[in-house]
Amino acid sequence: MTALTRAAAAAERAQHIAQRSDRPSQRRSAQQPGARAAVRASLSGVQLRDSADGGGLLEFRGHATVYEHGYEMWDYFGPYTEIVSEGAGADSLARADLDVPLVLGHDQLRRLARTTNGSLFLTEDANGLHVHAPALDPADHDVAYIAPKLKSGLVDEMSFAFRIEAGQWSPDYTEYRITRYDIHRGDVAIVGYGANPATSASLRQPAAAPASRARALLELGIARG
Repeated sequence: MTALTRAAAAAERAQHIAQRSDRPSQRRSAQQPGARAAVRASLSGVQLRDSADGGGLLEFRGHATVYEHGYEMWDYFGPYTEIVSEGAGADSLARADLDVPLVLGHDQLRRLARTTNGSLFLTEDANGLHVHAPALDPADHDVAYIAPKLKSGLVDEMSFAFRIEAGQWSPDYTEYRITRYDIHRGDVAIVGYGANPATSASLRQPAAAPASRARALLELGIARG
């Protein structure tokens, strides 16, 4: 996207947005008005190892978003840079009733793990939103489907679905910083492509076997504002 288009979008935004704390209108990840609000990031690190529990279970680790790393998004006026602030998910993740599944492609029927049954753990660390599913069952159809693709690097990205609770535009309206998001009843997802270069994931195979590793990109998240 050209600097001119970005500058023109920022100028229009400045004229029409009442307050810098207003959320992006028609937020999405591509120029097309019908595109979803997919937020993506990449880093390295897809691994396949056994779960610590043994029994052939698989352990998945990754980051569904990377904090303090800009990525391109679009709103009603055009392109802008979006950044998720460090600690933006703290309040949401602290909920006693937090309900978030790990899914394939943001398909709510293709669940691999879930916070409510103790099979998924979400925490914030120095990189961003850390995803840990310690005991995926390879007999599950979706686990069996995705494991070899992660292992080979055919699929190597993540995304997360959330609601923006608070944020602010930069003074020139070229950047929007998310300072608080709510992931309750959203999701963390293994997906196909990423746009923001900065995350990681790992899926682990039996401890008795040599660890199988692959380098990868990891998508940062579908976000629902």
